[in-house]
Amino acid sequence: MYAIISDGNRQYKVEEGQELVIDYRETPAGEKLTFDKVLAVGQGGDVKLGAPTVAGAKVTAEVLGTGQGEKLVVQKLRRRKNSRRKTGHRSVQTRVKIGKISS
Repeated sequence: MYAIISDGNRQYKVEEGQELVIDYRETPAGEKLTFDKVLAVGQGGDVKLGAPTVAGAKVTAEVLGTGQGEKLVVQKLRRRKNSRRKTGHRSVQTRVKIGKISS
């Protein structure tokens, strides 16, 4: 069974037992999260599509912890001006494990 959920203006295809990295949430490790914006639920050949969400469907997940993502490098260059800037950042992310998909 799989589901397509929406979280933080992104869509994820998730299955039970899958580990997923989402945007940072102030939730301690071990707590439960519930994703209510379920766009589709499928099992084998049967697919339920929502308009825009599937009524009564939700996905529960357990928070495993937080961490930092890969470093993103931002370079700014103005041609022929001898102006160069190089900066970067590492965003904080939350790792979750998908528990149960209920439709």
